[in-house]
Amino acid sequence: MDFKEVLNTWYVENKRKLPWRGIKNPYKIWVSEIILQQTQVVQGLSYYKKFIQLFPDVKQLASASEAEVLNAWQGLGYYSRARNLHFAAKQIVNEYSGIFPDTYKGVLSLKGVGDYTASAISSIAFGLPHAVVDGNVYRFLSRLYGIHTPIDTSAGAKEFKALAQKLLDKKQPGEHNQAVMEFGAMVCRPKNPDCEHCVFIKSCAAFADSTVFELPVKAKKTKVKSRYFYYFLNDDMNNIYLQKRKNKDIWQGLYELPLLETQKKISPAKLQEVFKEKFGGTKIKKLAFEKVHILSHRKIHAYFYSSNFNKQENFTCLTHKKLSGYPISRLSEEFFISENLL
Repeated sequence: MDFKEVLNTWYVENKRKLPWRGIKNPYKIWVSEIILQQTQVVQGLSYYKKFIQLFPDVKQLASASEAEVLNAWQGLGYYSRARNLHFAAKQIVNEYSGIFPDTYKGVLSLKGVGDYTASAISSIAFGLPHAVVDGNVYRFLSRLYGIHTPIDTSAGAKEFKALAQKLLDKKQPGEHNQAVMEFGAMVCRPKNPDCEHCVFIKSCAAFADSTVFELPVKAKKTKVKSRYFYYFLNDDMNNIYLQKRKNKDIWQGLYELPLLETQKKISPAKLQEVFKEKFGGTKIKKLAFEKVHILSHRKIHAYFYSSNFNKQENFTCLTHKKLSGYPISRLSEEFFISENLL
């Protein structure tokens, strides 16, 4: 089997038509790659179009405010990606005179860019022979070659990178990289792989050994931590108080209602006591909206209350009509919509 030939034939016949395909613009390829980290194409497509419309080139992205960038990213999650994009755009303007770096090393120097993204951009935009290894590639190659080395270890990373580099079509590395990722996304899927129509089925080690669903292997299991968030909406809805998340934590840089966080769920009486101590209010009333919001490593148990505040020095006060101008999390957005405030 000629891996490159079989893969390329499949790709030509089956690839999806996407706006970042068939172009050499490194800025647009970069934006698409960052958006598609932790995001499926079907969701990321509309965000990509919106982001490029708002920030059509690296200089306009660099000159935008953090709030504008986060607002454009709102709902995508993993907001560090947006902050890194913004920071890296300024890097390009300040360190590369506004011209996107055209070497692997130069791309890798950008904030938030690792080997995968640098390989994707340098191969697609500049034709440089660097193989990509993302989740789709790990899954496809581990199954095809029956590799049981855990992908979340340094040994696994080295082994898969070396194999991907060996298989790379040096004459058209960008097309090849897109093809191997596309095959992993469309055929060699995580939960329901389309083995029946797989062009590699006769040479697939995992299919022959009935280990398709055992691969790829991970050495570590992600621990999910529960957190309890109690949010407070001002009684007077004509004046909404928001505060900005500043610590290096989830939703950094986004705005939300005044918050109390606890390690476990607490009683209404205890919550009233803690609220009065922190915010000086005299009463709280539970609202109907509550939600368990799932993130990759966190399970947020969110509860919402109406309240009055005597301590407001760290809040941003605004009317609900101005809410749309502030970047907020999906959780906050859902609450404001439920209260007809957005």
